[in-house]
Amino acid sequence: MTETHLRLRKFNTKETYPEQNLDNDLCQAVVANGVVYLRGQIGQDLETRESVGIGDVVAQTERAMQNIEMLLGEAGSSLADIVKVTVYIIDPRYREDVYRTMGKYLKGVYPVSTGIVVQALARPEWLVEIDATAVISGTSGA
Repeated sequence: MTETHLRLRKFNTKETYPEQNLDNDLCQAVVANGVVYLRGQIGQDLETRESVGIGDVVAQTERAMQNIEMLLGEAGSSLADIVKVTVYIIDPRYREDVYRTMGKYLKGVYPVSTGIVVQALARPEWLVEIDATAVISGTSGA
């Protein structure tokens, strides 16, 4: 099988989620045709897979946005190139804190955004997940 897309930070769910009976090959980012698609980011250290900011939605949002910034950089993009974000929160009362924190990273970017309140995320300690799509500078057509 020949890969036509750049796949960054590949992992298998068997190692990432040992408490769950899963065996899926995934990655943190895919670059295809000048677009960067990111896996939903949460309050987790990408190097150690440790959850951070347990019980603190602001700390989890900060880490998610730091992860997004790092992954976009690895893909040849940046926060300024984000075109869409989808935010998942487990409690509507978290909305202001999450959007205020996320807004610090996206000031002046103006992406389209969708916010969804969900019953739960993949692990009980996760309060917020942020999914982002970006272009690689010079490919946006703008």
